[in-house]
Amino acid sequence: MNDKMNSLGLIGGTSWHSTIEYYSAINQSVNDHYGNNTNPPLLVYTLNQAEVHRFQIENKWDSIAHMLVNAAHSLNRGGAMAVLFCANTPHKVYDLVQEKLDFPVIHIADATAKEIHKKGLKKVLFLGTKYSMEETFITKRIEDNDIEVLVPEDQMVIDELHRIIIEELTYGKVIPSSKDYVISIIEKAKEQGAEGVILGCTEFPLMIFPEDLDIAVFNTTKIHSDAGVNYILNK
Repeated sequence: MNDKMNSLGLIGGTSWHSTIEYYSAINQSVNDHYGNNTNPPLLVYTLNQAEVHRFQIENKWDSIAHMLVNAAHSLNRGGAMAVLFCANTPHKVYDLVQEKLDFPVIHIADATAKEIHKKGLKKVLFLGTKYSMEETFITKRIEDNDIEVLVPEDQMVIDELHRIIIEELTYGKVIPSSKDYVISIIEKAKEQGAEGVILGCTEFPLMIFPEDLDIAVFNTTKIHSDAGVNYILNK
């Protein structure tokens, strides 16, 4: 059956906790598609998260792009016909990476915009790392699909959300008070007309679940994984 499927490479490690979610979701979806234990031709390359974070702090995004290009080429040599970054923030250097490759990188924002359209929503909140909230490499790509995207404007809120991701969630820690804080930010956005929330850090779904809220929740880990499954299955 593998001959009927496209090989996909996952560039993970940012963090490995969310990479596991990608791996699990993709395998389970392919199992469900075939109705048995058929697994996809899936390859995983794990980046050194400590090194990635160091380059982020030092504003050496070209070095992160270099890591991603090397990882993508390694996966391609192993047979992967396309790759995806198992996180939102690496998409800051998506264009730099894609221009170095002759095979596709499946973009997380494109997949997310499609899901928002399926729900018929026009205004959503985006939460992620400070890089993806302060810059537009994710939000602009979604907005180009006729969707209004809200992001927190208070720098203290941005910094605290980033801290929760970096100091807690990337270590697999889910602290109740932090969860309450994130939910409070989402509730405030509802007052501004947000019809849904994009969990634009692939660690947030470890903390926030659809049953926690009464608005639509867009889990970018699951959405991106599903896009990978569609590629694998030629859908």
